Amino acid sequence: MTLNELIEKNNIALKEQLQGNLDNSNLLLDEIFQNSSFINSMDSTIAFHLVDSYLIKGWNHALFGKNELAIDFCTHALNLAEKYSIVPKIAKANNILGNSFNIAGKYDMAVECYSLALVVFEKINDTIGIGSTYNNLGMICQSLSDNEKALNYFTNALSLFESLQEKRLIANVYNNLGTIYQRLNNHLNGLEYYKKAQQFYDDISDKVGLANSTLNVGNVYLSVQHYESAIECFKKAMQLFDQIGFLQAVSHSIFNLGLVYTELLNYEKALECYLQALSKYQNLQDEQGEALSLIGIGTIYSKPNFEFYNSETAEENLKNGLSISERIQFKLGVKDAYLQLSVLYEHEKKFEKSLDYFKESVKLENEILTEEAVNKAQLFDQRRKLEEDEKARQLKLARFQEQEKILHNILPSKIADRILSQESFISDHFESVSVLFMDLVGFTTLSSIAPPKQLVFLLDTIFTKADEIIEQFGLEKIKTIGDGYLAVANVTSPLENHQNASAQAALQLLETMRDFTANIPSDLGDTAWIKDINDIEIRIGIHTGEVVAGIIGKNKYTYDLWGDAVNVASRMESHSEAGRIHISEEFAKSIKNNEEFEVIPRGEINIKGKGLMNTFWLEKRK
Repeated sequence: MTLNELIEKNNIALKEQLQGNLDNSNLLLDEIFQNSSFINSMDSTIAFHLVDSYLIKGWNHALFGKNELAIDFCTHALNLAEKYSIVPKIAKANNILGNSFNIAGKYDMAVECYSLALVVFEKINDTIGIGSTYNNLGMICQSLSDNEKALNYFTNALSLFESLQEKRLIANVYNNLGTIYQRLNNHLNGLEYYKKAQQFYDDISDKVGLANSTLNVGNVYLSVQHYESAIECFKKAMQLFDQIGFLQAVSHSIFNLGLVYTELLNYEKALECYLQALSKYQNLQDEQGEALSLIGIGTIYSKPNFEFYNSETAEENLKNGLSISERIQFKLGVKDAYLQLSVLYEHEKKFEKSLDYFKESVKLENEILTEEAVNKAQLFDQRRKLEEDEKARQLKLARFQEQEKILHNILPSKIADRILSQESFISDHFESVSVLFMDLVGFTTLSSIAPPKQLVFLLDTIFTKADEIIEQFGLEKIKTIGDGYLAVANVTSPLENHQNASAQAALQLLETMRDFTANIPSDLGDTAWIKDINDIEIRIGIHTGEVVAGIIGKNKYTYDLWGDAVNVASRMESHSEAGRIHISEEFAKSIKNNEEFEVIPRGEINIKGKGLMNTFWLEKRK
């Protein structure tokens, strides 16, 4: 398998996933994982794309309800991304692993993953990643019944996705907003958001999203007793889930249809739905669904006005549902079975039995309420942890931002951005740049007379002025060495007519230094030494040509230039004179048509390593 084949298989597998064809998606991914020779030849490039393979496979398992497998695959993807230091994939893997933990009800672990993902996404300025994590954190808050915070996360995510016009992601948020409003019994708003999600999913042919949003719309209609509309939605959802192969969701849709028909007193159709759901749940080995279906069947057979009323059949199904519920500790199922058995025995005039089961139902309901109180306390703790994690995330982000600020201060901005994006080796070739060297004349004498603090203050003031001028004309400061200053034009950012810009910057540097006065603060000590030195002057050298530029070092980054153009510019500066700009013949030719400048021949001089060179003085035209 080639790298291109791996990328292509990943793309198709993801497309199949989004269209609900999970079996096809898994087959493609299995072809990748079975190619052991390819995986054994792992390098950072292969790892970059294999992370996606494991994440797609993990999410396929999550969609099938296989939470443990989903967590395993996503964890493997995260470990691979961390091993090869693939920062964007570390964030993506944490996000999807968090989703898997969320589905499994492991909220603390989900929040930890989301917090790590968000810090990295914000660090690399990945807007989609930030929005997706906001959406995921909103779902956690939703699970913890913190609706206000959930709404805040969802609206922030929606704002980001709308700015990018990402329809699928917008639809996901709409679905989540609909669920929030439905839980708050604001069914009208819930329905509005679900329908918006439906429309977006339909536009992009996302069958999975469309099926889920359709099921959600049906649940709203069931809640507000619009039964015919609910039936229509559940049937459509069932068909979509069936096409996708989500058999568990198909079973849920059928069971929900049974609930609607029960409310409509259409017991025959309700029974048909419960029986069909039962068969599917049994095939899926979904015991909770099986228990609910059996209790639903027993409830229908216990209806006195049902033409097939049969107390024995009702009792058998209710007790079977009760038995399964007790075995799997499904207390809601146990409570419902007790209650329906109480109703059945009352119809059968077995009042003592009816009362016993009613008492058991009430007792269990109290237990459930007590457990809910405990759960609420646990939810409170989890919400508190979520808030603590958010504070920790903000602290980490602040630290990252401070590090970014420092990096941008010591390196050219675009180079700093490349390092922050985890570009491991930065080396560029530039065919035409202008290199400017400047240094202070008589600095050795100055440094022997001036006190240390005053010397540093003086250098800082001079070079800060130089920084302002260099930035003004679009050049990039590279570094200072002692009293020397190196700048370049047309390296990190394209600069049209970079030779003219460099000449203008050099002339402005001379003019600024002619009027320069250093007001050294009195708290730095006596400044009487100033009378013993001449005015501070600079000399400049400029050349144009090609260079190589890049980052060297791992712990203390240095961005530097190499090449003949750098060496010649340095020689121009060292052979220059105080208050003058010394330029090469190549640079002189590049600015000869600019009426702002006057180029004065200096004649041939012997340049170390180059021999005789024809050079010039640059002055401002009078």
